[in-house]
Amino acid sequence: MSRNILVSALILGFFGFIGATLVAVTEFGTHDRILENERQALLQQLYEIVPKDRIDNDMLAHPLTVNAQEALGQESSLVYVGEKDGQLSAMVFQATVPDGYSGPIRLLVGVDRNAVLLGTRVIAHKETPGLGDKIEQEKSDWILGFAGKSLTDPKLDRWKVKKDGGDFDQFTGATVTPRAVVNGVRRVLLYFDKQKDALYNDYLEKTKSKP
Repeated sequence: MSRNILVSALILGFFGFIGATLVAVTEFGTHDRILENERQALLQQLYEIVPKDRIDNDMLAHPLTVNAQEALGQESSLVYVGEKDGQLSAMVFQATVPDGYSGPIRLLVGVDRNAVLLGTRVIAHKETPGLGDKIEQEKSDWILGFAGKSLTDPKLDRWKVKKDGGDFDQFTGATVTPRAVVNGVRRVLLYFDKQKDALYNDYLEKTKSKP
């Protein structure tokens, strides 16, 4: 009896080892491909916001990591810098809106060197299907309305949904979600307005130290 148990245990252990080895080999073989696919997906999102003809550098090569929780909604955020002919052309901010209806909303917000919005995209959220999920470009063109806006167009006190006396549409039956996104984009613009030069200087220092 004990011999049978030992043999069974050895057989199970052998197949367990083979299974674990196959999983490890598969993961090793696909790891680089997965990372490259993720890189290309992010690059595509960035190019949706910042057209390729606006930049001549690799925006993913030297992203900045900033600690600006009050402005960007999380302790550590990435900022992607675009240049054209050696000059600042655009910055794209990763931002988290903490006060969505069903939880945080993650955004990419692109701003040109003159503090004019190039575009905004929602990259993750848990808003109510059929209501708050209209912040997705695939569900509605509402998110495209930020392009061309700035802190002076509309004026700062008009950066609200229309229900609150501002210039931005809300959704029927869902005001909390668009209100949160509008406030989040406004915070990014204010942060860029104050920190643009410091951020770009940090980027220049980083690119000098890393070939």
